[in-house]
Amino acid sequence: MASTEIDLLKIVLESGFVVKGVFLVLILASIFSWSIILKKRKTLSKLRENDEEFQSMFRKSDSLKEIMYKAELMEFSPSREIFIEGYNELNRILEISDNEHFNTFGLKSIERSLQNGMNQANARLENLLSTLASIGSVSPFVGLFGTVWGIINSFTGLAEGGGSLERVAPGIAEALVATAIGLAAAIPAVWFFNHFTKENSNAVSEMENFSRDLLNLIERTISTQGKKY
Repeated sequence: MASTEIDLLKIVLESGFVVKGVFLVLILASIFSWSIILKKRKTLSKLRENDEEFQSMFRKSDSLKEIMYKAELMEFSPSREIFIEGYNELNRILEISDNEHFNTFGLKSIERSLQNGMNQANARLENLLSTLASIGSVSPFVGLFGTVWGIINSFTGLAEGGGSLERVAPGIAEALVATAIGLAAAIPAVWFFNHFTKENSNAVSEMENFSRDLLNLIERTISTQGKKY
């Protein structure tokens, strides 16, 4: 029995105008999706490296001023962003007040500043994730639209009296290929969206832990050194 192979390129080239448009949209979506995936992997890897470098420096430094001086020379990382926000707020408070402020209000203002730093870092971590999610959720429906359109054309051919399999098969083939390309665009986007979301969740937990460590350090520094930190 002679075997036949599916010639996807031939099916695409011989498809109708609408289905070709669907193919083009899905191929562009897939290319854009992979560009986001590769960029996010590189960005997250760099941020983890920067964060490990900053936290190593943070643990080895003796004073907040020393940490701030070194932080200004380092690249962006979530922990660095949180520290700078907290340190700047501490500076602003001590410029207009003394330790009585902390006796009265505690560290609430510094906690809010640390939260601002976390929000800024989290915004960078989540950059382009919504686009990746949109590609993953919309692509199957775009492919389904191409499938439905191809099947409509096939049944239109039947209605016009072309009842042979040779006449109907090309339309059905292009219809099914549209679904396949839609899934091929969607599956990596969904998988990597979930992967990056988990990575971000772990990063948020690490930021929360660092914020608590920083608050403890600030509280100890204030209680023992006052303005000499």
